[in-house]
Amino acid sequence: MSLLSKIAEIEAEMARTQKNKATNYHLGLLKAKLAKLKQQLISGSSGKGGGGGTDGFDVTKTGDARVGLVGFPSVGKSTLLNKLTGTYSEVAAYEFTTLTCVPGVFKYKGAKIQLLDLPGIIEGAKDGKGRGRQVIGVARTCSLILIVLDVMKPLTHKRIIEKEVEGFGIRLNKKPPNITITKKDKGGIIITTTQPLKKIDDETIKSICHEYRISNAQIQIRCQATADDLIDVIEGNRVYVPCIYVLNKIDQITIEELDILSKCPHYVPISAHHEWNLDGLIEKIWQYLDLVRIYTKPKGQIPDYNAPVILKSAETRVEHFCLRIHKTLLAQFKHALVWGKSVKHNPQKVGKEHVLQDEDVVQIIKR
Repeated sequence: MSLLSKIAEIEAEMARTQKNKATNYHLGLLKAKLAKLKQQLISGSSGKGGGGGTDGFDVTKTGDARVGLVGFPSVGKSTLLNKLTGTYSEVAAYEFTTLTCVPGVFKYKGAKIQLLDLPGIIEGAKDGKGRGRQVIGVARTCSLILIVLDVMKPLTHKRIIEKEVEGFGIRLNKKPPNITITKKDKGGIIITTTQPLKKIDDETIKSICHEYRISNAQIQIRCQATADDLIDVIEGNRVYVPCIYVLNKIDQITIEELDILSKCPHYVPISAHHEWNLDGLIEKIWQYLDLVRIYTKPKGQIPDYNAPVILKSAETRVEHFCLRIHKTLLAQFKHALVWGKSVKHNPQKVGKEHVLQDEDVVQIIKR
């Protein structure tokens, strides 16, 4: 039996199994088997029949962040890329215009943001249909994903795309589950929790571990975990990416409908063709990328406010700032002078462990 047949069989069994406490164990086991089969499918060869491979998908990462446009054919991804970056991606009113990954770059608040127009995703992409595997493979490398939806059929497309993306181990607008698994040589499976678990029990946890041939381990769960969360941690290759749902073609709906849609979380309504609310979308992209701008100040000169050093919000120590400028700077580092929100005095002398904040000004003093 082929991998796809096995996957389809398990999905069918899960669909007909009622969800309740009595079936939790069985469903947990099925989910673990399904995740393993899908991983085999993803890690398999990416093309068949003479070089279908990744032609046109190996795009060099440039700029300070990478944003991927994902969506069904003809929802307006290419038009959006053209309007935001000036890069020409072929636009036509028929499906599958874009057949390769088209990159473009736009600048905002001193940051260079790479935008990728990925070919239209289709249902079954995670199972190898169309070019879905390459599309989602590139999506895994993005700092942010924009799912572009046609405002006339947003919910149906949204569900299908989310299912495809989830099938490739991408988790949208989620944080990694707070679960630690420490494998041991003996002692069996020992489970410790910080709160009573409502969505999974010890028996199901042990059955999932058994499916992955984990016989001895200390499992610490510090969240209200599910079977899917545990499988994600065991698999260890999940990507947690922020996502914005871009509702395109809003010129086709009423003001009342638009008012309702604009209140949904993570949604931004636009019209790429008419260039409506593109400024709002760019501001939302900046917000979700969560980048920090640090300005440099050469000795005896005013700060350079035109070309900030862009850091990820999780890596904002002075040490990260030095590495972003040049790898050799840390070896010569004596201390830094900082002006801005991260210090009490302006300027303040700090070490390389000091955490910077957005729009701080930094002067590096060398040995």
